[in-house]
This record gives sequence, C-alpha cells and structure tokens, in this order.
Amino acid sequence: MGAYQLDKPNDRDSFFNWYTFVSNVCLIVSCTAIVYVVDNVSWAWGFGISSAANTLGLLLLFSSTRFYRQMKPQGSPFTGLGRVVVKAVKNRGILLSQNPGVYFQGPENNKIPTLPSKFFRFLNRAALKTERDLETNESTRKSGQLCTITEIEDLKDLIKIVPLFTSGLLVRVPYVIQVSLGILQALKMDRSLGPDFKVPAAIIVAFIHIHLYQRRFHRSNLISNLDMVVLALVEAKRLKISRMHNLQNEDNGAEVPMSIFWLVPPLALVGMGEAFHLPGLVSFYYQEFPDYLKNTSVGVVSLFYGIAFYIGNALIHVIHRSTDWLPENINKGRLDIVYCLITIIVGVNFCYFLLCGSLYKYKAAEIVEDGVSLSEE
Repeated sequence: MGAYQLDKPNDRDSFFNWYTFVSNVCLIVSCTAIVYVVDNVSWAWGFGISSAANTLGLLLLFSSTRFYRQMKPQGSPFTGLGRVVVKAVKNRGILLSQNPGVYFQGPENNKIPTLPSKFFRFLNRAALKTERDLETNESTRKSGQLCTITEIEDLKDLIKIVPLFTSGLLVRVPYVIQVSLGILQALKMDRSLGPDFKVPAAIIVAFIHIHLYQRRFHRSNLISNLDMVVLALVEAKRLKISRMHNLQNEDNGAEVPMSIFWLVPPLALVGMGEAFHLPGLVSFYYQEFPDYLKNTSVGVVSLFYGIAFYIGNALIHVIHRSTDWLPENINKGRLDIVYCLITIIVGVNFCYFLLCGSLYKYKAAEIVEDGVSLSEE
C-alpha cells in the first residue's frame, strides 16, 4: 500500500528504506526494552505493552485511510495466471505462428500487434485464436475466458524471477543461524556490564538490526560469508578459553570468562548484510512484478523470509541429529565448525546467485534522477 502512494522511483526507494528502518527499530526495541520488562517486571507487562503498541498502530492506520490513494478491487490477480497454464495445455496440439494477428493482444497492444516472447514458448499457445474463441461474444471475452499476450508475459516475468528467488533464500540463512545459535553463545559468555547488571542474551539480536541503508545484492552475499567466518573465529576463541578453564566438563555448561561484546562485530556484519539485501529485495520485486501484482510483491518478501527460517532451522536440526557439534552443553560442541559449514554453503550459493543474475534480463529499468537504474545493482 505504501509504495502505491508514490509515483517517482526515488520516492519509492526512500519509502522502502524507511520501511526497513522503522521495522528494525521496532525489532531493536522488542529485543531490548520488552525483553528487559519481561525479565525484570513480569510477562504480563511485556505482553501488555506489545498489545498496546499494536492497538496504537492500528488506530493510526485506520485514521489515515481517507488520505490514501485507493486501488479499485479487480478480483484475484492469480486467476489470469492460472488460466494461462490451463489454456496452454488445452491448445498444446496447435502449432505456433509468427503472425501477430493470430494472437489475442493485451490492452497495451491493441494498436500495434506484437508476438509473444520466445521464452517458455509453450505458454504462447494460450493466446492463440481458435475457431471456438473467435465465436465467443463480448461478454465471454470480458469474463476472462480468453488469454492475452499481456497475461502470458506477466506469467513469464514471474517464472524468470524464481531462480533469483531461490538463490536469495540461503543468503538469509546466516541470519537465522545467528538468531538461533547466537543466543546460546551469549548465554555461555560473560554478560556483565558493571558490578550489578547483566546484559540479556537476547540483546545480541538488536545488533543484527542496526543497518546501514544501501542496496547491493552481491555485497549482501559477500558480507554473509564474511560474518560467518568472523563468528567461527570468535567461537573458536571461546572454546579455547573454555578448555583452558576446564568448563566443558560441567553438566549444564558454565559461563566462559569472555565478554559477550565479542559477538558485536560479527552480528553487526549480519546487520550490514541485511541492509544491503532487504531494501533492494523489496525494490527488485516491486519493479519486476506485473503491475497488478506490485502490492503482492511486498508480501512475497515475507514469504521469502519465512521459507529461509524453515531452511535455517531444518539445517540446525540435521546438524544436531547427525553430528555431535551441537550438544546440550555447547562448551563440549563445535559451533565453530557449524559456522564454517554455513560459510561453505553460502559461498556455493553465491556462485549460483552470480549465474542467475548474469542470465536474468530485467524489465525496462526505471532510470532514477541520478542516472542509476535498479538493474545496475
């Protein structure tokens, strides 16, 4: 809804950056202030403050509705895409033609007939004019039983995005790993800040969400690799200190005399990687999705992150079941090897990402005022 209110590419980019900034400020507050309230006051107060904040947000949203640019309801955007596949299967026995006149044109192509692209040519059959289609009346045409070249090209645009979508999933895995395992590390480190205060272990997540706002996908991949390497080095040092003090033999694992703030540099690197990745990811999907799916494109980012969390947690489960690197007492484990393994996986994925990026052809790139297009990112 937010980006739909803006027309200029620069304004939309600013919106995506601010959207990311505000989202992560909220995450920092929840990982620090709310966690502190839960630990030191009560769970009821923690949930109460969160509920009050959500209620206030809803009131602000609904009170501003009359100022928004409203979209006219047009039915499900996925109906036409599904119809393209069904129609292409029905027309599978019909030969394709190089004559633009035998294809139903979209509303943008009424004046100048065009041919559908050669990518996924099988789908082009969905727009072929058959004798039965030519006999349909105007009401049937408006009801959406016919497919146009525009609908076919929209589906092809989505198919072309799939490889880049999959290549980005593993970029998010280091974040998932560190949210899950980083807190375990923090619990076994010295969290003292002064004589009477202990830093909550969950506060380390806040460092991940301190972002520098730029957009470069390839930098995000490189930083994801770098932060895993740094985390492996920090964990190797923590295990060395643990062995020096013979702490690995204690039943529940003792705190290692090593400051929790050793985790700040690698977690800050994760935050930088997120900063390069998230705003650019939202902008990329918003630009490359069909016009009637642009609002849906922002929701795809949430789907993207949800799948990445499942992958990350599944990876942790597999490592836990098949190796002794993640025991109950991580002072006995080899969390540093886990981080090295993730580094290798993300490195291989980076090569896959470069391949997908080199083969991907952008839609007509929007040239912003400073002369840089999104396709250059």
